[in-house]
Amino acid sequence: MRIQLSDHFTYPKLLRFVIPSVVMMVFNSIYSVVDGLFVSNFAGKTAFAAVNLIMPVLMGMGAVGFLIGTGGSAIVSMTLGEGRREDANRYFSMLIYITIALGILLTAAVFPFLRPLSAALGASGQMLEDCVIYGGILLAFQTAFMLQCAFQSFLAAAEKPKLGLLVTVAAGMTNIVLDTLFVAVFRWGIVGAAAATVIGQMVGGGIPLVYFARENDSLLRLVPTSLEPKVLLKAAANGSSELMNNLSASLVNMLYNLQLMRFAGENGVAAYGVIMYVNFIFSAIYFGYTLGAAPVISYHYGAQNRKELKGLFRKSLCITAVTGGAMLLSAELLSGPLSRLFVGYDQELFQLTCRGFRVYALSFLISGFNIFSSAFFTALNNGGVSAAISFLRTLVFQLMAILLLPVVLGMDGVWLAIVAAELLTLAVSVFFFAWGRRRYGYL
Repeated sequence: MRIQLSDHFTYPKLLRFVIPSVVMMVFNSIYSVVDGLFVSNFAGKTAFAAVNLIMPVLMGMGAVGFLIGTGGSAIVSMTLGEGRREDANRYFSMLIYITIALGILLTAAVFPFLRPLSAALGASGQMLEDCVIYGGILLAFQTAFMLQCAFQSFLAAAEKPKLGLLVTVAAGMTNIVLDTLFVAVFRWGIVGAAAATVIGQMVGGGIPLVYFARENDSLLRLVPTSLEPKVLLKAAANGSSELMNNLSASLVNMLYNLQLMRFAGENGVAAYGVIMYVNFIFSAIYFGYTLGAAPVISYHYGAQNRKELKGLFRKSLCITAVTGGAMLLSAELLSGPLSRLFVGYDQELFQLTCRGFRVYALSFLISGFNIFSSAFFTALNNGGVSAAISFLRTLVFQLMAILLLPVVLGMDGVWLAIVAAELLTLAVSVFFFAWGRRRYGYL
């Protein structure tokens, strides 16, 4: 039977509702992983390092889609909980149209600066050319990627998480098949990897656009609307934590790359790239859970159902704790095989990657609580608290750690920076959970 936002959520029902979003986010992460895997093994570590160097810039732009999707779906879900379906459709439609407009504007604004930006990040020679080629192709189709990011949240709010999963699987399989064809068979190198990625993104962003533009059996549909500044600003405030999370991650990744270029050169950037690819998949489990659970939390908050809100909060913390332990154990056991899969052709690079991954993986035990805490307050339409947690976690604490720890611990300090940042953020998350317990009634 179809699970509705208004239902009472037991552990099995909550997991059934969020698992499609989890799988969707994991599959979405496979985009970058597949690109990296094929580029590293068929185009070499210079091209692989170039992809990792320019990727934070592209992900930073895609963060706008996450901003609108997560912030907007909180408003839309709460509006549905209040029984105002027509208003919810108008808000949803306006936010999707805004995403398209911003995608076009951002692409036009960034294109002229792609080469100087790549050079400023430390690229030169062939690595610089690879950055410009790969970045230019992905940038041209950035609007599709932004739509894909936005629809991931809205499909859950529309009570269609399974459709979101199917769309993401279709996009991911498109990317995998075309990577195999373009990179492994045709040997088009970095151009083939970029082409496979953007075609996959067009599938991921285009199918939901067509679905919501037609009559459908979900809670949402694209309808004629007008600009509503208050709703747009509220969505931006709600989603500011997700924007901050992605923008900060992009900035911090650039700083990681600069530090690694200093300590280990091209090998350091390549090793960090492998760790980030695996981190995308592991973190996607946490982000997928919050993506699926957030509309449920927003709905029951809008409906003033405090008992259900309390149950969702406690169940989420338990699920996050169990998941964190399983992820840490898996990461430690798989660090060798995963590193070998990407860079097994270079023994020195393999050893550097394997060591870094084992240290970095300690953060998986903690990060889920911090990701949930930020998303939880977004779902409660408190963008300020959500943004504060995200800002401290992804920018302030990581910047402090990546600048200070390598001075004392060398390369291990680079890998331990994320662990230190997550521990500091956990203290902040606990503080805000305690602060909000009476105001929102979830404890």
